[in-house]
Amino acid sequence: MSDTAIITAFSLIAEADPALVQVIGLSLRVSLSAIVLACLIALPLGAALALSRFPGRGGVIVICNALMGLPPVVAGLLIYLLLSRSGPLGSLELLFTPAAMIAAQTVLVVPIILSLTRSMIEELWGEYEEQLRSLGSGRLRAVPTLLWDGRVGLLTGILAGFGRASAEVGAVLIVGGNIAGHTRTMTTAITLETNRGNLAMAVALGIILLSIVLGLNALAFGLTQWSRRRMG
Repeated sequence: MSDTAIITAFSLIAEADPALVQVIGLSLRVSLSAIVLACLIALPLGAALALSRFPGRGGVIVICNALMGLPPVVAGLLIYLLLSRSGPLGSLELLFTPAAMIAAQTVLVVPIILSLTRSMIEELWGEYEEQLRSLGSGRLRAVPTLLWDGRVGLLTGILAGFGRASAEVGAVLIVGGNIAGHTRTMTTAITLETNRGNLAMAVALGIILLSIVLGLNALAFGLTQWSRRRMG
């Protein structure tokens, strides 16, 4: 890679190139929307799985843990089959739209947040069960308290989920189609621009994406250290 491409990449960032800004903006909107939906689904389900007891619970936990490693292309394929014209949700005409990309990223992130929530709530309930019961709080009523007490750890998991969503390429490429100005994200744009030989744009997007991922990891690390110091 030539020095010219690197210099041009930083120029594109410094000048806030419209095409660059558009791709970054769409990427962030899609990933943030997916994280919000994933939290709405995974936090209550994870808490319920942690506090409930039913036949086959162990199998459900194993499946949830296994889905944390779900290949992105498989998630993309599942959403594609659901939203295609012949699929059960084809009438909604959501395929190759940001909504389809949000759905694919949500599928990828839900198992991460759900499994972390289940593990953390289960641990906190074991630690504070007697104290909570003495205050008249049963399993269901204890959920908000436990979620709040584990908020730092949960936020770390949520940040990890956002990092996976924002760096994902396979699923969003399948369901989004990488349409310029409509469904082109940072990861799909990097792939396209590299194939085209437009290294300056690819490098600029790579720098932004790497900065986001590093920033999220730094924030997660900082929160963890702060929590440990606070707990003594």
